Amino acid sequence: MLGLAFVSFRFVSCRTLRKVQGLSQDKLVSDRDISASLLTLFQALFRSELSKHREVLGFLTVSSQTVYRSPAPEDGHCDPSRVMLDTLGFSIHRAPSSLQAAGTGVFVDVGVVPKGATVAMYPGTVYQTHEPIFFQSIGNPFVFRCIDGVLIDGNDRGISKVVFRSCSGRDRLGPFKLSDVSWLSASPGNPLAVGQYVNNCSNEKAANVCYQEFDVPDSFPLELRQYLPNVNYRQDIHRPLRCVVLVALREIHAGEELFSNYFTVVH
Repeated sequence: MLGLAFVSFRFVSCRTLRKVQGLSQDKLVSDRDISASLLTLFQALFRSELSKHREVLGFLTVSSQTVYRSPAPEDGHCDPSRVMLDTLGFSIHRAPSSLQAAGTGVFVDVGVVPKGATVAMYPGTVYQTHEPIFFQSIGNPFVFRCIDGVLIDGNDRGISKVVFRSCSGRDRLGPFKLSDVSWLSASPGNPLAVGQYVNNCSNEKAANVCYQEFDVPDSFPLELRQYLPNVNYRQDIHRPLRCVVLVALREIHAGEELFSNYFTVVH
């Protein structure tokens, strides 16, 4: 089986491969660690803009409200990148790639990314193997193929953008938003949601991150799903929401660009 991301191969001198012996071994860190990392950041983001969530807070248990309100956060004083830095110890940003003709890349802005840390997320609409994506895929270099054939359309323009907005608006549950549309803008509310702009490694630039599939557990807090940059194309899919995260293969320092392997071969 082949896990493949169709992302900007035009500037790469060779197509690199990452080989694993089975699906379970295509994981650098456990799902539990990924979930814990996302929860830590999302809780901090929620608390940093608590005044915007008064209606949602009213639907939470008293114990959950206490977690978010105590100690009192500095509401409105932290942008998402600063929250990320304070919470995870690093922040990332988009900028012109260090590779010639590679377009946009993703760099570590401040801090140090530890090995095994979740450093970015691949946003977009999630399509099961039988769902229509033909028109969205035309001329689209941001369609990521998971090992099981599930596709994630990370394009933030054109019909892909319209589809994501439509699906996200459909999937609200009262005051609860179940996905994040801000990744479609220049200022994502979830600062991790720039993974579609991570470029492939080259002969000169070795991979320092890898893709890892992550299915959001049912226990993931409803109030924090608003920061998930993924949404199912169809509402009646009876399976966990698929996300793809990028995990650090080594310690990555400020100023370094993130590079990945686009191909994974599972024997």
